[in-house]
Amino acid sequence: MVGPPGAGKGTQARRLSAERRLCRISTGDLLRAAVDAGTPLGKMADEFMSRGELVPDDVILDLVAEELGRPACAGGTVFDGFPRSVGQAEGLDRILGRGGERVDRVLEIDVPEEEVLRRLAGRRVCKNCEKLYHISFGPSQVEGRCDVCGGELVQREDDHPETIQRRLAVYRQTTSPVLSYYEERPGVTVIPGDRPVDEVAARVRRELAAVGSGA
Repeated sequence: MVGPPGAGKGTQARRLSAERRLCRISTGDLLRAAVDAGTPLGKMADEFMSRGELVPDDVILDLVAEELGRPACAGGTVFDGFPRSVGQAEGLDRILGRGGERVDRVLEIDVPEEEVLRRLAGRRVCKNCEKLYHISFGPSQVEGRCDVCGGELVQREDDHPETIQRRLAVYRQTTSPVLSYYEERPGVTVIPGDRPVDEVAARVRRELAAVGSGA
């Protein structure tokens, strides 16, 4: 499941995981969990992140391989925003190949950049309990205050328009080669993500049904 920041790929990946009882792998989640747990890989990753550096592909791939080895992932996996580079895509192929598996389908959730800006720039989060709101889609009852705890609602640094533009530029630069890598096999299906969540989910189900039927 691939898409720019704010495309809704995480929402769709979680839905798909629950509906089909698939393991969901998000490298961001894996990194945070490994760091919090203080695992050897987590400590290694934290050294890079604390210096403001990207975590190397080999560390990311080791985390993914470790996760794929869990019994919960034996029935299939949906990768949420991973791989993020051609090196990671090649590494994932090697990991899956050892078990006679492969990537069956690549779904790109495509959303126009102006819609991404609208979605992300409108997000607000409670400083106390971290509940998320949106000034257009899901505002709080009292402007600037959390409905749950009354805490102040703030805009995250990542959601400032200038930061979103930088994130989109990085996405275009790093993900375009990944999509090209998968174009030949298994192919990339583009799903419009600027539609209602349920409509996007229905399209995702149709695409996965086609995989199951051998289409």
